Amino acid sequence: MKTNFSLLFYMKKQKNYTSGNAPIYLRITVAGKRAETTTGRECEPERWNSKTGRLIGTKEEVKSFNAYLDNLQAMVYQAHQTLTEAGSIITADGIKHVFLGKDEKIHTLLEAVKDHNKKMKALVGKEYAGGTLKRFEVLERHLSAFIQEKYNISDVNIKKVDNAFISDFEFYLRTENNCANNTAIRYLKNLGKIIRISMSLKWIDKDPMFGYKLKSKAVERPFLSEDELQRIAEKQFSTERLLQVRDVFLFCCFTGLAYADVQKLKLSDITKGIDGNRWIFTNRKKTGTRSAIPLLPSAAMILDRYSDNPYCIKNDRTMPVSSNQKMNEYLKEIAALCEIDKPLSSHIARHTFATTVTLLNGVPIESVSKMLGHTSIRTTQIYAKVLDIKVSADMALLREKYQQAI
Repeated sequence: MKTNFSLLFYMKKQKNYTSGNAPIYLRITVAGKRAETTTGRECEPERWNSKTGRLIGTKEEVKSFNAYLDNLQAMVYQAHQTLTEAGSIITADGIKHVFLGKDEKIHTLLEAVKDHNKKMKALVGKEYAGGTLKRFEVLERHLSAFIQEKYNISDVNIKKVDNAFISDFEFYLRTENNCANNTAIRYLKNLGKIIRISMSLKWIDKDPMFGYKLKSKAVERPFLSEDELQRIAEKQFSTERLLQVRDVFLFCCFTGLAYADVQKLKLSDITKGIDGNRWIFTNRKKTGTRSAIPLLPSAAMILDRYSDNPYCIKNDRTMPVSSNQKMNEYLKEIAALCEIDKPLSSHIARHTFATTVTLLNGVPIESVSKMLGHTSIRTTQIYAKVLDIKVSADMALLREKYQQAI
């Protein structure tokens, strides 16, 4: 985008000037902001024409002096042209740096994302989960495709990322990538992190996402009812694969463990707790936070079923867990056989533990949060929504109390 600027040659006298030659300076002005530098030339004040910005006279030395200034002027205009063609944001300091051959290093958006992802990859398993890195890698691919389609270039100067860029990227995510609202918002929040890092590195001096509204929508989190849970537990399966997947799924329903956590659960993670009964002590793979979960009788029975399983003994695992893809595939089959019209997945088990198994049975949300290994109770509150069955049970007690008082 073309930006107007002005150029001025002027004489700069020192405060204690009395007589003799004074230096000639060059001033570049863009949007009211100035950048100045010396021309390396000086002359007597009475020979300087401040209106034309040139030396007065027709002698050869005057012509040579003015030709030198003409050349500097041409170089400044060329510097402006170079920045314009590069698509850079035009500033007085930017023109000055190019003119002096001290051009600022141009940082790009994808450079910032790649640098972030490289550092995050080195910290996977220490500070970050692999799934977190994967989301930023997907963000990188989406941004690359968007920049190519929108601007027909492979990357963009990070200083050109503005509110309009972000708005267009959001539109691209929702249309070309068919992202749901919360998925698009998650990518934009991840982009916001990249921008904040770039600001801290002084690659940009303002936040282009400032004032940009990112609003997630409440999502209905499916879970199994007591009846559906019982239906799966009592169902007889003819194949070993469905039986094992059913057991792993139910174990997650009664412990709240995510797929990644039950997959890595070792025999040594099951030890005596403070009450003398068996507990699960493990760190969540996603966040690294500690989970301490007392084993309910149903979970203990499932666990004992695999105490002499050859695979479990050989690999120091509590249960034989299929790949996440296979498990979700078999769970769909189990849902059909049990006539459950819900999208069974390994994660719906965690939701079931939080709602049907614990909260609906009066377990305080603080205890549920601790067992789930949440870093904030606000995360657990997602599950503590008002449930009709819980409201009905609570109000029944109140109704009985008032009936006795009448």
